[in-house]
Amino acid sequence: MVREWDPRTASSAEIGSVLDTLNAVLAADLPQDPPWREDSLREYLSEVMPGERRISWVAHADPPPGGGPAPIIGHVHVLLLGDIGVLEVLVHPAVRRSGLGRELVLTAARRVYQEGFRSIGVEVVGDTPAIGFYSSLGFTREYVETRSVLDLGTVDWTALTEMAAAVDPGYHLEFYPGGPSDDLIEAYARAKAEVRDVEDGELRPSSYDPQRLRDSLDTLHRRGMKPYIVLALHERTGTVAGLTEVVVPVQHPTRADQYDTIVVRDHQGYGIDRAIKARMLLELRSAEPELTEVQTWNAQANEAMLKVNAELGYQPDRDWCEYSVDVAELVHRLDTHR
Repeated sequence: MVREWDPRTASSAEIGSVLDTLNAVLAADLPQDPPWREDSLREYLSEVMPGERRISWVAHADPPPGGGPAPIIGHVHVLLLGDIGVLEVLVHPAVRRSGLGRELVLTAARRVYQEGFRSIGVEVVGDTPAIGFYSSLGFTREYVETRSVLDLGTVDWTALTEMAAAVDPGYHLEFYPGGPSDDLIEAYARAKAEVRDVEDGELRPSSYDPQRLRDSLDTLHRRGMKPYIVLALHERTGTVAGLTEVVVPVQHPTRADQYDTIVVRDHQGYGIDRAIKARMLLELRSAEPELTEVQTWNAQANEAMLKVNAELGYQPDRDWCEYSVDVAELVHRLDTHR
C-alpha cells in the first residue's frame, strides 16, 4: 500500500523504519558509504527552504505474523522548487523488481503533473541498479560529475599545513563554523554570484542572493547539518576573494559533504583554492572529532579543482548523474504499462 506521508507527524517507529530501508539500500548499492543515524532524520526529511515544498509517500509491507506495525519498504519524496520536481526514491532491496519502484515514481509524477510542473529530475548514482531503472522509465542523462572521497586517515597533516599557508601575502584566511558572520553575508553572496569553480547541475542550486543565503544556512541548521566556511579575504580591499564550504550532517557525522568552492575571477592564480580547502581540513580535524572522510563532487571539465583535490588526497569514487524527464510523458508511459 502506498500512502502520502508527513515525516513531521510520523511516529518514531515509522521514522526508524524509513531509516532501516535507507541503510539497506546503502548496504546493497554503496557499501563503502557510512550508514545513516536517526539523529534529526525527521528534520532532514521535512525541513525545506522558503518557497519550496516537499511531498512524501511510503509503501508498507504486510504486517508481521505476530502483530505490530507493518514495516516501511519504500519511500519517495519530491521536492518542488523553481520549475522542476526533484525526485528521490528508496525501495528495500528485498522487494526490488516487484513493480514497487515504478508505482512510487508514478504516484509522485502524478502529483508533480497536477501541481503544474513540466519536468522531473533525479540524481542517479553510477554503477547502481538505479541507472537501468530510470533509463527504462524514459529519463535521460543531463549532467555527470565524479564523486571523490578523502580518507582523513591517509592525510599528510604536515604537508596540509604547508598548503594552507601557501597563499599570496595579499590575502588571509578566516574560518567560520556555522556560517559566515552577518556583516560578510553580502560580500559572500557576491562572490558566489560572480563565479563558481564547480559547475553544479540544477538539482543542487546554490544561493547567490544575500537573504536566500541566510535562509539556506538557517535551513541547513534546522535539518541537522552544520556548515563550516573558510574565506580568503583580500587584504587591501577586504573583499571575499574565495570561499569553500563543508557541511557535516548529524545523520552521518563520520562523512562530511563538500559544497561550493569558489575563487573570484580577479583573484585566481594566487594559490587560494588549494589553501582554503587545506585550511578547512585542518579546522575540521579538531572541530569534528568523529569525522573520518570528506566527499566532494566535480565535473570532469573542472581540471583545476580536480588537480587540487588530487593534491589533497581525494580518490575518485564513482559517477554521480542527473537525469530528467518530461512529467506528462512519464505519467503517460507509466499509466500505459500498468
